[in-house]
Amino acid sequence: MNVYKEIMYILIFSLIGELFSKGLKLPIPGSVIGMLILFAFLEFNILKMKKIEKVGEFLLENLGILFVPAGVGIMVKFNFIKEIWLSFFVIAIFTTIFSLIITVKIVEIVKQKFEGDEDA
Repeated sequence: MNVYKEIMYILIFSLIGELFSKGLKLPIPGSVIGMLILFAFLEFNILKMKKIEKVGEFLLENLGILFVPAGVGIMVKFNFIKEIWLSFFVIAIFTTIFSLIITVKIVEIVKQKFEGDEDA
């Protein structure tokens, strides 16, 4: 599969998510909605994994670089953040732990679905 087509699939789902988010005035970011729609298409075999596999693997392998804009944003707003750093830190720790727990639960559910009840 052509890498450009794989990128286009991902970008189309992101665009669809943005259109839903803006059009319906949802408080959820369009990129999140787009990835949920992409997940549904993959889950129900409407879109085959091999159509986005190479780009998906590349993005996962280089996920760290996607955090650079967030880090720069934090540095730009540091004067504001230094006044509320304790609250900011506690919220960041809490949401990280919460996200990790949710991710583990989702992985357990998916693993159980595809591998059976071996480890659970």
